[in-house]
Amino acid sequence: MVQVRAHQPINTDGSINLDAWLDHVVSVDLAVDRQALKEACEFARQAEQQDNAAKNLWAEGTSSFQTGLEIAEILADLKLDQDSLIAAVIYRGVREGKIPLPDVSQRFGPTVAKLIDGVLRMAAISASLSPRQSLVLGTQAQVENLRKMLVAMVDDVRVALIKLAERTCAIRAVKNTDDEKRNRVAREVFDIYAPLAHRLGIGHIKWELEDLSFRYLEPEQYKQIAKLLHERRLDRERFITDVMCQLENELLATGVTADISGRAKHIYSIWRKMQRKGLEFSQIYDVRAVRVLVPEMRDCYTALGIVHTLWRHIPKEFDDYIANPKENGYRSLHTAVIGPEGKVLEVQIRTHAMHEEAELGVCAHWKYKGTDVKSSSNHYEEKISWLRQVLEWHEELGDIGGLAEQLRVDIEPDRVYVFTPDGHAIDLPKGATPLDFAYRVHTEIGHNCRGAKINGRIVPLNYSLQTGEQVEIITSKHGTPSRDWLNSNLGYITTSRARAKIVHWFKLQARDQNVAAGKVLLERELARLALPQVDFDKLAEKANMRTAEDMFAALGAGDLRLAQLVNLAQQLVEPERGNEQLELIPRKATGYKPGKRGDIQIQGVGNLMTQMAGCCQPLPGDAIVGYITQGRGVSIHRQDCASVLQLGGREPERIIQVSWGPVPVLTYPVDIIIRAYDRSGLLRDVSQVLLNERINVLAVNTRSNKEDNTALMSLTIEIPGLDALGRLLGRISQLPNIIETRRNRTP
Repeated sequence: MVQVRAHQPINTDGSINLDAWLDHVVSVDLAVDRQALKEACEFARQAEQQDNAAKNLWAEGTSSFQTGLEIAEILADLKLDQDSLIAAVIYRGVREGKIPLPDVSQRFGPTVAKLIDGVLRMAAISASLSPRQSLVLGTQAQVENLRKMLVAMVDDVRVALIKLAERTCAIRAVKNTDDEKRNRVAREVFDIYAPLAHRLGIGHIKWELEDLSFRYLEPEQYKQIAKLLHERRLDRERFITDVMCQLENELLATGVTADISGRAKHIYSIWRKMQRKGLEFSQIYDVRAVRVLVPEMRDCYTALGIVHTLWRHIPKEFDDYIANPKENGYRSLHTAVIGPEGKVLEVQIRTHAMHEEAELGVCAHWKYKGTDVKSSSNHYEEKISWLRQVLEWHEELGDIGGLAEQLRVDIEPDRVYVFTPDGHAIDLPKGATPLDFAYRVHTEIGHNCRGAKINGRIVPLNYSLQTGEQVEIITSKHGTPSRDWLNSNLGYITTSRARAKIVHWFKLQARDQNVAAGKVLLERELARLALPQVDFDKLAEKANMRTAEDMFAALGAGDLRLAQLVNLAQQLVEPERGNEQLELIPRKATGYKPGKRGDIQIQGVGNLMTQMAGCCQPLPGDAIVGYITQGRGVSIHRQDCASVLQLGGREPERIIQVSWGPVPVLTYPVDIIIRAYDRSGLLRDVSQVLLNERINVLAVNTRSNKEDNTALMSLTIEIPGLDALGRLLGRISQLPNIIETRRNRTP
């Protein structure tokens, strides 16, 4: 965590001891001009003292002057230049109207004034994300504000760094404020500024912003994980100390000098890994972790070999981010091993230079210290290039909601890497489709796309790309985007960039066409889901639109999501059941039913003969594995059990995955109707879609009409929600010969 307040010495009268504060900042960054920074501090303090309201705020400990010092301390830790620190000290005074910007330019130069002006423009994001803001997304004013903000960032990334430091101070300061303000600041920081810190590679800022945001947005889950960490803290510290001593001795014996330290796992990253992989806290490998810093890159792999010699490596838990750096330039070796006492341990290995880059990001390649010499690393230019790409499509769209999605996308670790016909590698988020690929290559290729080939084989446009595949897009000279591409239930696109390009194309079309197309789209979806006719004027009001025509136009242009309107329509029809996403025919919902023998689930099979191992006596909540015995079923052991580790080494094929049972999932029965032209294999294809969507079928009835060669299928299925039902009907409607798919709502 970044500690700031502790470095602000206080005089006996409660004021800041400026000389002592300057001593600290200069000791952190020797390049700081003490006299110039002191002049800026005195200027900011005098401006505050002349403002009576500011004096009252200062008495409460929330003065703009004190906040400016906190921002400057963070930037000093990032080794920013003199102009940045001066701008940080003065910024809050300018923002609160105590200091005119022209005065700043006259006294401290145009560069400082330009930096402050750029940070002020970034406040457009805060206004756009405020729940009290009444502006409609996509208005010209917001597009212009966002464009100016991005231009400021691209021209001078110091603007973004000052804003990150200011938001870090802001989320620290909301601890004792009301819930509404705390949640608003936390949501803004979590959606925009933590991802931005990650994308710029500033690790310690990102971690603090994520943890504090998570603390306010999900307080119960935060407290639960914090309690689990605290309960095991003393034991973990003793374990880490023993590991560090053993590893240091082994490294010295091979001539490798290393700095070894225990690494704290951040609470949000623990929770995110638990959610992403469906793990319990006891299954998180890197709660116990050490970090090894070595002088040279070759020492990293030497140290890795020593670690794997000392302790058994856990399969599939090794990542080489040195050979394959992350998108934000992060480089390190990560491995997980069965350490002393049979406990799982994560080890990170990197050079001192890699560690500095992981902590400081773009600041590790800083260009604003009086030299224009290009850094040996191109990570800085790659990050600025990424910001320019964001600017490119936001100039066309102005979708502020999509900005958060674009910033977050690189945090997700799962990416796919595919090839163009020419052999160029393109990286996309996991689950991306050929349409996402087409729009990533070029906008016009996306607009004109009519099909795709994967390794020479034609595939649907909603096919999920896999790493290593070669993608060829089939285009038409007069092709245009389809509105169905924007329907999330059909799965044609997954990236915000592709959606932005399609939405922008439809915005250029005539409003009348958008109104007509949007109305048809909404009526068709409501009819397919068997929702009663709703009052479109009331629905428009609920969707924050002035009229139903505006709502249809927004839907036709892609500004509104179809799934969003369907859910709002459901709430209008049955407001007393608004908490349920799907209200179905009046039957009892089905859910999770506990099994026997401790609710052990064996590789998704479930109720087989099991017994608890006497050697380790696992309890519910422990990380467990199963061992297939001869004649006694499956023996359940803890994952760190010495016996099962030995058995797995001799007979790995008899080790299977087990768990304490599935997470309860509530499902509802619903009847659907499928009408199609009869053909061989129709029922098989429908069954395959149901299997892919993991839908349980309770009943099925098929009738054929020989006169018109049609088939009518009636199915009763279990479905978890309205979104899942819409997605399923969309998938089935894409099968050959399908005439109609809809929900059969009985009175």
